[in-house]
Amino acid sequence: MTNELDYLKKRVAQGKLSRRDFMGKASALGVTAAAATTMLADAAYAEGPKKGGVFKLGSVGGESTNSLDPATYASQVPFHNGRQFGETLVEVGADGGLAPKLAESFESSADAKTWMFKIRKDVEFHNGKTMTPEDVLQTMERHSNEESKSGALGIMKGISSVSIDGDSLKVELNEANADLPYLIADYHLVVQPNGGMDNPGAGIGTGPFKLEADEPGVRHVYSRNENYWGDAANYDGVEIIVINDATARTAALQSGQVHAINRVEPKIAGLLGRAPNLTVNSTPGRGHYVFIMHADTAPFDNNELRMALKYAINRSEIVEKILQGYGSVGNDMPINAAYPLFDASIPQREFDLAKAAEHYKKSGHDGSPIILRVADGAFPGAVDAAALFQQTAAQAGIPLEIKREPNDGYWSEVWNKQPFCASYWGGRPVQDQMYTTAYLSTADWNDTNFKNAEFDDLLVKARAELDTAKRKEMYSKMGMIVRNEGGLICPMFNDFVDAVSNDVMGWETDPNAELMNGYITHKTWLA
Repeated sequence: MTNELDYLKKRVAQGKLSRRDFMGKASALGVTAAAATTMLADAAYAEGPKKGGVFKLGSVGGESTNSLDPATYASQVPFHNGRQFGETLVEVGADGGLAPKLAESFESSADAKTWMFKIRKDVEFHNGKTMTPEDVLQTMERHSNEESKSGALGIMKGISSVSIDGDSLKVELNEANADLPYLIADYHLVVQPNGGMDNPGAGIGTGPFKLEADEPGVRHVYSRNENYWGDAANYDGVEIIVINDATARTAALQSGQVHAINRVEPKIAGLLGRAPNLTVNSTPGRGHYVFIMHADTAPFDNNELRMALKYAINRSEIVEKILQGYGSVGNDMPINAAYPLFDASIPQREFDLAKAAEHYKKSGHDGSPIILRVADGAFPGAVDAAALFQQTAAQAGIPLEIKREPNDGYWSEVWNKQPFCASYWGGRPVQDQMYTTAYLSTADWNDTNFKNAEFDDLLVKARAELDTAKRKEMYSKMGMIVRNEGGLICPMFNDFVDAVSNDVMGWETDPNAELMNGYITHKTWLA
């Protein structure tokens, strides 16, 4: 039988036998579907990466209001668009380390207040223009501009000046920051011609794929960039198809309409994983599904009410019923054990109806409905999680009312605008970046409108602290401030659950974000 299987695998590798026919013949020889799939993968890997084909991604998180302007990226489809056409100065690897990208090297002064990024030469934008340090400078200046409303605005706040020094970008900081390159790796900071000052939504960058069609809320099409400076992508093209409905997204993968999907609902992940033609990949990381309150807007400007809601949510029940084992319990702060300076001694907040009722009474709330806005696209199971929250809150006498919003427009009209809604964060590689992006008082993406002078002061001091123990202590204090005074209700940290056709080779686990941190189209190939 071994010789027969080897012969069949060779025929598949040569393109003379379809994968479906191989599965059928292997089954006739008594080989299980799982074992046959492994054999196919081994055969494909032995042949090495192949060029050609169009990779099709079915993704939730696309809206008719989406723009290709990297400053605006707030959901999955824009994130994946940016990965196709754009690149940053550095990138964070799957191991958490930093790797050069458009900056071929970087270094800091001894006090970590001055950083030099040597800009790569002979890199061409998709419009034929050669990238220069001036383009990089303009990119940084645009994202530093309040009017840009950039998701990286909080990151840029600590920079006092940016200038060109020969073939390098010189970054001067107000305070020392040993983590600055991690911040510069933020996916919003895509380098564009003239920094995007002229037309930020043109979709022109230096990435491995060039924009061919942009239909927000429907699809985005790319072709291989034949003049790419780095290792060329294997695919001839990429098509990102917006499929916000979870059932339709799953059906598209099973039928072969797409090669991969994101946001597999945990409740079906186990069943889907038994399908013979695909694989479900679950990757633990820093992502978290949350409910966010604007801490400066009534009635959520009352911390007693915020605490009442935090105690009224049954985290264990939500993790069990919503995540189905694909995640862990949260603690009302955006940091978990995936971060290197996590403080495991911070006590876990437990579900406590008596405390919830006590805080609610102290809040003096008038008993009117407290509106929580949710949508299916906020996170997998968001509507069901809100319903569970509503039930437990009612037991504490808290009148929580659920308002279901449409997926289209949710990230532009609800998130960061309405005072209480469901949301998600993919996390960041280091605590400074997570806190700077979403909890610094002046950050544009401070989606809980959390403003705390002590927190801001600790954040700045922690950046400059090179003693690891002291820095960890500062981050612990910051976590407690957010946990006890902030507008974040974080019931769970989610795994990234993606599903990929077995025709896709080269999958790598990456805890930074879904679908290999968005690099699935860069690193995989079709068997």
